[in-house]
Amino acid sequence: MEWKAPTDRGTPVPPQYAYQRVAEDLTNRIKSGEFPPGSRLPSRAELCEQYEVSSFVADRVFLILKMQGLTESLPGSGVYVKENG
Repeated sequence: MEWKAPTDRGTPVPPQYAYQRVAEDLTNRIKSGEFPPGSRLPSRAELCEQYEVSSFVADRVFLILKMQGLTESLPGSGVYVKENG
C-alpha cells in the first residue's frame, strides 16, 4: 500500500514540527485573551510537561513568541505577554 500525504482540498499538508505546534497554540491562547497582557506564561518545565516536548522545543517556542513581538523575558522571573502585544 502506498503512503499518501494528508491533504486539505487536494493540496498536500506539510508536517508540523513540535515547536511550531506549541508556538501556534500559545499564540492563539494569547490572542484569545487566555493570557492577557502582563501575564506570565508557563515556565519551560511546565511547557515541557503540558505539551510533552523537550526543553529545547520549549526554548524555541519562547524565541518564536518573542520574535513575533508577543512576549518579553525577564531574567530570573519568566516570560510575559507584552502589554502592546
